[in-house]
Amino acid sequence: MSLKDNINMVKEELSSEEKFFEKAIVTERFIKKYKKPMIALVVMVILFIGVNIAYEINKNTKIRDANIALDSLLLNPKDGDVSNDLKSLSPNLYEVWSFSQAVANKDLTTMKKLENSQAPLIGDLAKYELANSVSSLDEYASTQGAIFKDLALIRSAIMLMNENKIEDAHNKLLKIPKESPLSKTAKALLHYGVK
Repeated sequence: MSLKDNINMVKEELSSEEKFFEKAIVTERFIKKYKKPMIALVVMVILFIGVNIAYEINKNTKIRDANIALDSLLLNPKDGDVSNDLKSLSPNLYEVWSFSQAVANKDLTTMKKLENSQAPLIGDLAKYELANSVSSLDEYASTQGAIFKDLALIRSAIMLMNENKIEDAHNKLLKIPKESPLSKTAKALLHYGVK
């Protein structure tokens, strides 16, 4: 190698080291300039993750405690302390348990309270269970989103048949759509149940 080549090689090495140091200085300036916001961002991310973990742990603990309380109530339904614990831990689960107890014990007072339940389906089921006359069944069937609408119409029709109001019973049964799982039952009642 010639002296000229050696000089060029040394120049290239110096220029690459120069570029490296230049980038290091730019990075150092950037870090010094935005040090506090970067630290704040890292702290916020850590806090966010910590809060989420704490929330999930609390939620899972509440679910576990509510399930333990429900298990205790299934063994001893008269335990008022455990009942209150379940009500505070999970109001919806408490209402489901109350509904099951009200149905099992034919407790109309509790059923009346559950008519306005916030738990999904419980309010609707309580209204259906409380409907025991043609007018109350018709009122239930006319509400939008009634789960047992078709079943309420069939019960109403059967009550009308027992009162020999055949025409009214037919009209109730004809309200049941063909897509309903109870349409075959309605057809059978129309054909065989009314004479």
